[in-house]
Amino acid sequence: MMRATHHMLAGTNARKIPAAALDRHSVIGYVKFIRMNTAACSFRMVGTQSACAVRNREVPEVSRQKNWEDVRDWLVKQIESGEMMVGSPLPIESELQKITGAGRHSLRRAIASLAEEGRLSVEQGRGTFVAAPPQIVYRIGRRTRFRETLLAQGIEPLREVISTEILPAPAHVAKMLGLAGGALVTRCVSRSYGNGVPVGIGIIWNCALRFPDMAERRRRGESVTDVYRSHGVADYQRRETMLSARKPEKWEARTLLQPTDSPVVEQEKIDVAPDGVPIGFSESIWAAGRVRFLIDTQENG
Repeated sequence: MMRATHHMLAGTNARKIPAAALDRHSVIGYVKFIRMNTAACSFRMVGTQSACAVRNREVPEVSRQKNWEDVRDWLVKQIESGEMMVGSPLPIESELQKITGAGRHSLRRAIASLAEEGRLSVEQGRGTFVAAPPQIVYRIGRRTRFRETLLAQGIEPLREVISTEILPAPAHVAKMLGLAGGALVTRCVSRSYGNGVPVGIGIIWNCALRFPDMAERRRRGESVTDVYRSHGVADYQRRETMLSARKPEKWEARTLLQPTDSPVVEQEKIDVAPDGVPIGFSESIWAAGRVRFLIDTQENG
């Protein structure tokens, strides 16, 4: 037969409380600081071997404060989503405590961890800032391929297709592709990542007559190289590349998750088939603080 279990609260008005009235949410998980003002407070678990005594001290808050790993993960999400952009300062410590619900120790440990990883920069006397990610080296040669270029540096590449459409070629696009005015072209806009960080926006134009399934296949995630190959273009090269620097447009800054006053590098290039016929014209916008360009003169001869 089970013995009834009671808890005895010793103090001025000692009384017995049935065990059912004291669950872990009302004792162990209690989220307020409790000041025990009685001379003594003891809990006896009749029929068990455990006992706990607290005498004239505070029971610390245990459940709702986030630990340092929670705070670290939250900061990483803010950085990766662009809520905290490269070069921007973190809110002051007291404000971060209000936002995260974390204690000072957890907050400082999270910031120290991200500083060690290179995601944050702690500058004495100035504050803590979102650090720029390591720059990738983008090699420009006759056969430059984004994926191979990043993989060679141990950087994980990713291309995300934002939009595709078929439309009459703008005058400058028709000229670059050697098409008649008003010829139909496919326009594909994508965003490029290196290790999860946005590094560039690509806008590529192709003749819709020569590559009629380009838009659909790009939406499915196929690469331009694969589409070219399926249409008989086993290899292609750059005929020319032009680079220029400028301030980004607002939509470009939002897409790259960078401030509007941080510069971008605009790149225009023409790809040609082995017979020299243009097959693609690209306009790319690169985050200048995240990419360095290497002109491969040896490959270009």
